[in-house]
Amino acid sequence: MDDWSDYLVCLAVSEAGSLTAAAHQLGVSQPTVTRRLQALETRFGEPLFEREQGQTRLTPLGQKVTAHAARMRDEASAIERAAVAQDQTLAGLVVVSASEGLGADWLPRALASFQVANPGIGIDITIKNNSANLADREADIALRWNGPGTQQSLVGRRGATVGAGLYASHSYLDKHGRPERVDDLADHAGVGWSIGDYFGWPATETGAPVLPRHVSFKSNSPASHVKGLEAGFGVGVTSHRLARSSDVLERILPDFESSLDLWVVAHETVRKSARVRAAFDHIISQMNADAAYFSRGAPSIL
Repeated sequence: MDDWSDYLVCLAVSEAGSLTAAAHQLGVSQPTVTRRLQALETRFGEPLFEREQGQTRLTPLGQKVTAHAARMRDEASAIERAAVAQDQTLAGLVVVSASEGLGADWLPRALASFQVANPGIGIDITIKNNSANLADREADIALRWNGPGTQQSLVGRRGATVGAGLYASHSYLDKHGRPERVDDLADHAGVGWSIGDYFGWPATETGAPVLPRHVSFKSNSPASHVKGLEAGFGVGVTSHRLARSSDVLERILPDFESSLDLWVVAHETVRKSARVRAAFDHIISQMNADAAYFSRGAPSIL
């Protein structure tokens, strides 16, 4: 009988773009991916990928195989979701996906009381700066910015509004001066995000953003972003909750305010599970209770 998981290896190579990336995604070694892919190609008698100058492209047969494999994965995920949904016991594991800034500090504290009240439920927090695929059971619950996303069959609720402003270190401002109006930002260095700007940047009355003269520091990590501000690289937009935990950061242009909505999201089938529903509702409740912490950086209730 065929090893059906070999087809999923083929799909992983197609989606990841290389054998190395697929191996990392699957949690196996590259030789293992190569061996299993070769086994499929031997079985079919022709290649599934064309390899040229480091590029991996699907052959016509490979396109057909991966299309069927994707449907296989979808059906397998649907079976798993159905199995989870029918479980009405408050026991088992709940996997929650969140970005580093929330998953590494606030979320563990928010879920501590939930686990005490539900000792039969284990918590697994997965840190992802990109969106977890809830249909494929990468997580049961996801914390997402600005909505549940475009994936079908998801249910979500807005849990909090996260406020942000412009900040810089005291040392940087003592050396380079404190901006008094938006136009002054053009004379300063910026601390930015390498995964896109989470929060908007100040703009003039005509709506044109006034960007710093150059970006001296970028990061895809909220913690690293704040450390860049603290180290004196320049000015940047960050959340009040992170900035106000620092003794060396100072808010500038306080009239400028930006915000993002934080949503709690789950697959509609999985949310029927008692343990997932209970965790989902608990996270929403904790966000509502900690609204001032998220919106203006007040001390957390946790």
